[in-house]
Amino acid sequence: MSSSVSSSRLEQSLRSEGEVRLIPYVMAGFPDYRASLELAQEFATGGAGAIEIGIPFSDPLADGPVIQAVGQRALDQGMTVARALELAAQVSGAPVVLMTYLNPVLAYRPARFAADAAAAGVAGVIIPDLSAEEAAPIAGVLKDAGLDSVFLVAPTTDGDRMTEICRHSSGFVYCVTLTGTTGARTELPETLGGLLDRVRRSTSLPVAAGFGISRPEHIHALRGHADAAVVASALMAEVMAGRDPLQLMSTLLAACRSEV
Repeated sequence: MSSSVSSSRLEQSLRSEGEVRLIPYVMAGFPDYRASLELAQEFATGGAGAIEIGIPFSDPLADGPVIQAVGQRALDQGMTVARALELAAQVSGAPVVLMTYLNPVLAYRPARFAADAAAAGVAGVIIPDLSAEEAAPIAGVLKDAGLDSVFLVAPTTDGDRMTEICRHSSGFVYCVTLTGTTGARTELPETLGGLLDRVRRSTSLPVAAGFGISRPEHIHALRGHADAAVVASALMAEVMAGRDPLQLMSTLLAACRSEV
């Protein structure tokens, strides 16, 4: 079971104490720079346990159609790693976790990325296409800069590898609820509770569930199994449709607190 001498900001913020903490997602630069910054700040001060800020990438293998679309829109408008870090630096009120693929980090140079992310006040980094077993060079640079490295566990992850992933993670462990890419779903798998429970037995870190979460009943299903819920595609779909994503966030936060 992984543990740390002192808890990081991210770990402390996601300690649920009976509630499910919400981690809403914002794509840096969508629908534009200012709007994404304002939305991230609204989320951060509106009760979120942490904010996940996506850095757009041209080949997002783990992302479904909504996140692909908003990422492409952000790229078309000139969003870069440097500008995403600049945006993250202006968000206060909740820890910021960056979601990025490996290639942008390598192109930016890992040491520079870690230093600039730390200077921006970022708490942690998720790199979905970086395996825990091969992460040491980059994770080490992030750790030296005071940043958490969050790794993902999938429904197909076997017991030994789950233990290894949890051992390498810091901040929290990200549990993918289903196989396939991101995107809002009508229902979550019936086996999700068992998966989350196995992850919790493998780590002392908070466990966050993500992929497909979009409804209050999804949040209720996580209670007692997960410390946090990542909501991305559902919120970005609201922005794409011209609706206020804060209304959905408010509904989900109420579910986190068992108010609905």
